[in-house]
Amino acid sequence: MKRVFDIIASVSLLLTLIPLLFILTIIQLLNFGMPLFFSQARVGKNGRSFLIFKYRTMLQGQGSDDERLTSWGKFLRTSSLDELPELWNVLKGEMSLVGPRPLPTVYLKRYNTEQARRHTIRPGITGWAQVNGRNGLSWKQQFELDLWYIDNRSFLLDLKIIGLTIFTVLGRKNINQQGHTTRSEFLGKEE
Repeated sequence: MKRVFDIIASVSLLLTLIPLLFILTIIQLLNFGMPLFFSQARVGKNGRSFLIFKYRTMLQGQGSDDERLTSWGKFLRTSSLDELPELWNVLKGEMSLVGPRPLPTVYLKRYNTEQARRHTIRPGITGWAQVNGRNGLSWKQQFELDLWYIDNRSFLLDLKIIGLTIFTVLGRKNINQQGHTTRSEFLGKEE
């Protein structure tokens, strides 16, 4: 049922958002040129790697994330519009609308056995951790919330998370971890 809902919802959203996606793409071209999207290998269900797609928010090249993040990029992040291309990942079956956020593949060897359970289901565009603190959470808190979701997931909980996501995005809270342009790197099992 979850996969059917993901397909129907992602197709509906992509069709509904065509005008917005067109406008965002034009603005992206004007601000960044090509490539329009940021892609990165992330860990999905059963530890399989896939490429996640987001609108690019940083200039290419050298320098810190803070130096490369543009004002347009900050707007995309604070509004979460940079995440819209992930609907394609949902449609392809690599992600779900709701689940633990997919993290970079370099983290895979850093998880302990319990933390690695996050890969028993498809990762999501949003999740229980995102509506309960987002990037303001410590890694330990995020993993605890991800695992709570895995152990308690249901269709009604997914609907609740989708509803709460709207308020989280509109509230623009906890977008970046304090002291970081994005979020600190997950360094290992002890976190």
